[in-house]
Amino acid sequence: MKKYFILSMLVLSSAIVFGQFTIGPKVGYNASKLSTNLDTVSSTFKSGFQIGVFVRIGKKFYVQPELYYTTQGGVFESNTNNWQQKVSIGSLDIPLLVGFKMLNAKVVNLRILAGPLASFVVNKSVKDAGGILGPIENADLNSINWAIQAGAGLDILFFTLDVRYQIGLNNMIKDINTAAINSKNNVWVVSLGFKIL
Repeated sequence: MKKYFILSMLVLSSAIVFGQFTIGPKVGYNASKLSTNLDTVSSTFKSGFQIGVFVRIGKKFYVQPELYYTTQGGVFESNTNNWQQKVSIGSLDIPLLVGFKMLNAKVVNLRILAGPLASFVVNKSVKDAGGILGPIENADLNSINWAIQAGAGLDILFFTLDVRYQIGLNNMIKDINTAAINSKNNVWVVSLGFKIL
């Protein structure tokens, strides 16, 4: 982890010295779904949002670190015991993306990008629906999660639009008393940013 951090700082430093620098705020919508490996439990999408800042360093090839607060989660439902639980998570997400501008014009840019994401949970809740207690509790949700993001972006003048898919790398829910849910967080994200510089 320490080596990864040092390498990231070196890449960012060299990009600032030799490349183009852009910074700005961003907001977005996401649809997240917590997967499950149990045949007796189904999961549905939950809508959320994100708000934060992005930095883009480089010209044709670029590095794009971001920091934003996001809400996500999912809804679990038992197919046999009639319980339903809504999982809500608020986290500080830090993706470090590497991209390539496929079309690099003055007014319009078309980009692709991908990279790892670290997610630090700052608030979480599990709510039961229908008066039947489910097996998942707040303490079962992990505090740090890892993911990979990949997608495409379009820049028009000062606006930047990204569409990404996020694949969870670790189980967000620890093993519970009844079973191991093996739940990973998979998310569709659409975000709009504004370039200040």
